[in-house]
Amino acid sequence: MLASELITSVSTTLQDSGNVRWSTAELLIYLNQGQKEIAAFKPNASITNAAVQLVAGTKQSLPSGGLILIDVVRNMGAAGTTAGNAIRIVSRGILDIQVPNWHSATASGVVKHFMYTPLDPKRFYVYPPQPASPHYVEIIYGKTPTDCASTSSAIDVDDIYGPALHNYMVYRAYSKDAEVAANAQLASSYYSAFTQQMLGKAQGEQVAAPVKGAA
Repeated sequence: MLASELITSVSTTLQDSGNVRWSTAELLIYLNQGQKEIAAFKPNASITNAAVQLVAGTKQSLPSGGLILIDVVRNMGAAGTTAGNAIRIVSRGILDIQVPNWHSATASGVVKHFMYTPLDPKRFYVYPPQPASPHYVEIIYGKTPTDCASTSSAIDVDDIYGPALHNYMVYRAYSKDAEVAANAQLASSYYSAFTQQMLGKAQGEQVAAPVKGAA
């Protein structure tokens, strides 16, 4: 979906098809901010699956723009092109008990386990430690959506989020004149619709998620 499609739709809703009160440049700002709001609600709305090179040691960070780690899938070798062993998540507390010196253990390019806490969403740990010439692993992570540079740019979240983006943009537009009681109410109504759509999307994904052990 192009940014221009959303901007035209929002301008029609605002009864400002000539973009007199709300310019296309202003609506583009609202669109970009809306994409980030969506990613805050649902980190998997803007997701990347990529082979990334680790750094020496156990402590690792997401690539630039990364918001939250979703999974560390498998080893990808010294060049990032060779699929290797699967990587399992473990509790850091358990590893601390069983291998208390794991941060200084013998280094290996092949990762066995990773540890992660949502309280520190941009960092994770691997075991064993990576050597001085670290290898690659395949990770899945949520990232900050790329801004639409112009109205001809495609949005950086899935098209299914188009209606939610529309409601967010209308909310922002009416908030501009929130001193008018009617506009303040409209802004609140559209933001409520946006949040309900985001919650509904999350609930729908839970219902449709694969069931463990299913044939």
